[in-house]
Amino acid sequence: MNTLGDRLTYLREKKGWTKTYVAKKLGIKTMSTYANWEYNLRQPDNEMLLKIADLYEVSVDFLLGNKSTNNNEVDFSNKDERDIAKRMDELREDLSSASGLLFNGEPMSEEAKESLLEAMEFGIRLAKKNNKKFIPKKYRDKED
Repeated sequence: MNTLGDRLTYLREKKGWTKTYVAKKLGIKTMSTYANWEYNLRQPDNEMLLKIADLYEVSVDFLLGNKSTNNNEVDFSNKDERDIAKRMDELREDLSSASGLLFNGEPMSEEAKESLLEAMEFGIRLAKKNNKKFIPKKYRDKED
């Protein structure tokens, strides 16, 4: 991740978002404006950098490459990422089943399901991050 565009692509793909979705969230009229930032053809202005940092919950320093990692981010091993993905698949399947979560006897909307899944993934990642702080390195799973 050497450039701003690389970081933007990484952060967007990590969230599973499209360029169109991000452009809409940032209040940009055309997706091509955002795409040009990812392709390193143009640079966002300072005000937009602040909006992007807020959207992705990272610092502007991280976006600009002044810090090698985001303070809020933990480097999860491949095994950690597989475990998180597996758990999220299980949760997604549970919510999609006939006996999935109901509100007032009605099935959840797709938007509500996605919001709940995002919150649950955040919680799972936070728990893993906190556990890594307290488990000595020699007892942690080795990266695969």
